[in-house]
Amino acid sequence: MSAPVDVAAIAARLIDAYDGVSTLPPITSAFPAFDVAAAYDVLAAIERRRIDSGWLPAGRKIGFTNRTLWARYGVDRPMAARIWSHTLHLASEGRATLALDRFVEPRIEPEVVFRLAAPPPATDDPLAILAAVEWIAPGFEIVQSHFPGWKFTAADCTAAFGLHGALVVGAPLRLDDGLRAAMAERLPAFQLTLRRGDTVVERGVGANVLDSPALALAHLVRLLRALPQCPPLSAGEVITTGTITDAWPVNPGETWRSDYGSLGIAGLTLALR
Repeated sequence: MSAPVDVAAIAARLIDAYDGVSTLPPITSAFPAFDVAAAYDVLAAIERRRIDSGWLPAGRKIGFTNRTLWARYGVDRPMAARIWSHTLHLASEGRATLALDRFVEPRIEPEVVFRLAAPPPATDDPLAILAAVEWIAPGFEIVQSHFPGWKFTAADCTAAFGLHGALVVGAPLRLDDGLRAAMAERLPAFQLTLRRGDTVVERGVGANVLDSPALALAHLVRLLRALPQCPPLSAGEVITTGTITDAWPVNPGETWRSDYGSLGIAGLTLALR
């Protein structure tokens, strides 16, 4: 018989790994029965401890929305986690600098970021979803794995902060009714170009993210409704919707750039140190 899952103990181990910038074996190596439902219990325990210690929630991330990556990373579904005020960084004039010394095996993900004007409805109508969005912006999420070599299950990485390290957000474009209609059409079709220095590393399309970043937001609404441990979305939250490309390893001294093509938002330049 497998050992029972101790939610508080697992939460403490993950917090220690995060705060100590260290690694640990996957949770499922010690608890083979550890599943995604238990992972959200652990994540909720972590969030309570963080809030009690003064951390301020700023929004949510939804990860692994890019289904082309599921087989590579051994996952089978998207996951949600908090973004915090101190992990959210706003670029100035499309440029930002970020230190990597607080992250374990960091990788970069170019994403579409929304700020909510209201709680989004539970619908797959992209225009109705975007009616709840105040602005859209480019973003780079720095993700990290406290499990060596990025080897984990969906349950492991969900519990481990959803792999969130930091979110850098570029210049926002405020939406009106006309722009919302245009964005509903552009979001599945636009092509994103990711560069390291002047070298194109990868190109991806908006449809990689659950067929559209707007539909990734719709998925997040439904996911949170099924998780009593997680509060629903609210106005003012910043939401990042998942990587358009693969997640690429990063190192100090590199500069990464994104170009959002026909989407109509400015790209982002991030210098790493």
